[in-house]
Amino acid sequence: MQRSVRFAPGGVPGWDAVCGQLARVGVVVSVKMIDGLPAFPDEVPEPGWKELRVGTPGGMVTLRSAPDAVTCVVWGNADDRLRADWDTLCWACAAAGGGQVETPDGLTSADAFARSVGLKPA
Repeated sequence: MQRSVRFAPGGVPGWDAVCGQLARVGVVVSVKMIDGLPAFPDEVPEPGWKELRVGTPGGMVTLRSAPDAVTCVVWGNADDRLRADWDTLCWACAAAGGGQVETPDGLTSADAFARSVGLKPA
């Protein structure tokens, strides 16, 4: 399953900004791979990364970066906990860069997406 977060051209946020948003909701993640190579858990990817594998409390989420989007991916058999982490990562990306989350109903703001998935940012 995948969900994209769209940004203004050149607006994809840095990983530090995404982690800052995750910290607001008490979610700690660890980087497992950067662009297909193993990474230290606290390693910060260089600007221009294309793919991150991120360990969350519920499992692994892949983030793919494009010039104006980040796509968050999990396996279709993800349990409720991993789906919640996936939602949280989508929100964090959108909140960090002023992006909009693609949903079946169209693009939605980070705040509206958070409300729709039951996330309560501090």
